[in-house]
Amino acid sequence: MERTCAWCGKPVAYSGRGRPPRYCSAAHRRRGWELRTAQERAERPVDDGGRDRAPVREVVQRTVVLQEAAQAPPAPRPAQRLSGQPYTLPEDAVEWVEALAALRREVTHPQIYPFREQVARACERAALALRAGAPEPV
Repeated sequence: MERTCAWCGKPVAYSGRGRPPRYCSAAHRRRGWELRTAQERAERPVDDGGRDRAPVREVVQRTVVLQEAAQAPPAPRPAQRLSGQPYTLPEDAVEWVEALAALRREVTHPQIYPFREQVARACERAALALRAGAPEPV
């Protein structure tokens, strides 16, 4: 006994055991199911999830304005702690050194450890910026 695929029409082999297959592949079986369920949904009333067969009367058009590269980047917004309190940066070099030393001690803390690679990249970029802006040694 040989059947044809209900989706593409190719012959489908039948081993003689069980229900004869209707499709030649799982992808065609899935497409057939999608088509059948879409037709069932289309026949339902609109209130029950069906489609409205009335023609579209208006097209909504949206314009998106992109920032030009020549414009200055937006001012950075102040960061906030998880508690919602504003985060304040160190005010002088001594406080920066202390903050970085605290970061060095806390790299194994469970809140920082999963993000250590991102923190390391941020520190590397900061170090490059510091070295690039440093005056030549005399």
